Amino acid sequence: MTIPMDDFVLSLEHADPPAVPVALRAVWHGLRGEWQPAHELAQAQDDADGAWVHAWLHRLEGDLGNADYWYRRADRPAQRGELRAEGLDIARALLRSPPRA
Repeated sequence: MTIPMDDFVLSLEHADPPAVPVALRAVWHGLRGEWQPAHELAQAQDDADGAWVHAWLHRLEGDLGNADYWYRRADRPAQRGELRAEGLDIARALLRSPPRA
């Protein structure tokens, strides 16, 4: 299921994440400050999207060295900008991506 970005952002106020793919659920938890469940979900998705989310989560944690490793795994440049903005950018990109089989 894909939802509009505005609905995704509004869902951050709800107790449960929307029915979205794993990487997006990880971003949802990360944006809410729920690092542990976010990290577990990101680790469960062993692809470039999971690595991208994983990198951002390690930035949230303050572990820039580990974040840089995951950015490389995601084949994306390391980021150092505002954390919430990056999380929302990742969510926006994942919402535009076709679901994986």
